[in-house]
Order: sequence, then C-alpha cells, then structure tokens
Amino acid sequence: MFTLVPSDFFDAASARIALEKVAGPLGSRSVKHLDISDYKAVLIYDCDEDGSSCAPPPIYKVLLRLGECPDYNRILCHLDAGVLSITIAQGRQLLLCNSYPAQDFTTAEYYIFLAVKSLLINPEMSTVCFMSALSDEEEMSLYRYFKSVLVLEG
Repeated sequence: MFTLVPSDFFDAASARIALEKVAGPLGSRSVKHLDISDYKAVLIYDCDEDGSSCAPPPIYKVLLRLGECPDYNRILCHLDAGVLSITIAQGRQLLLCNSYPAQDFTTAEYYIFLAVKSLLINPEMSTVCFMSALSDEEEMSLYRYFKSVLVLEG
C-alpha cells in the first residue's frame, strides 16, 4: 500500500495517519517514506510487520523514470504480477500516480484509457511509455489510440 503526499504538506510524524486514511488500519506494520523531489512529493508506504521486507512499492521505480518519457504529456506504465502501475504528468506537474489490479493486458488498457480520459489528455497527441515488455499485438493495440508507443530500456 502507498500514498503520495505533496512535499509542502508532508509531516514525517503523521506519515502513518496519512497512509491509514487511504489504506485503512495498518496494525503493527511499519511505515516508510521516500522523497520524490522531481514532482515535489513524498511516497509513503508500508512494510512487513517484522520489517524484514521493506522495499519500496513498484510505483517508486515508475515515478523515478517518468522523466524519461518524451513529450509534454508523460504517461508511464508498468505491468507486472497482475498489477498495473501508472503515472501521468504534464511537464513537471504530476497528475496521477496509482496502481490497479490487471490480470491481463486488456484490463490494463482499460485503466490506461480511463486515466487518460479522466485527465482530459488527448491520446492521439501523446506517447504511452512502458517499463515492461509488450508483445507485438499489445503494442499494435495501443497504436490504435496513441500517437506513439515506447518501451523504455532497462
């Protein structure tokens, strides 16, 4: 579980409360946070109860690489283990940072189109970028709607 808070409103002492407002009670799980300075935000996330596994959620890597997307409308997605992580920015303004359950690519596309539409972004003028590999069929499906499709290396 995670949430993103604008840096100006972040208080480390109340990070747990901020996360519990969106994720519900965390019990004895610990809470960590990381600064996302490019977008003036702080990522707050939970860890295992014993603290042995406390890696940042996958959305963290997506946020760090969002700047690699070309164009003014930046759309970066990562589909892995049945979860779509998506971030959208216009220039340096972060508009969306979320994860959705997506057991297949069609479901992931649904969430991408829903996000783009809700933010009033014209897909025909935008490049959609992926951090995960796409099959030729998946790529062609996206090309029907977006100006360009780009898979980021690494």
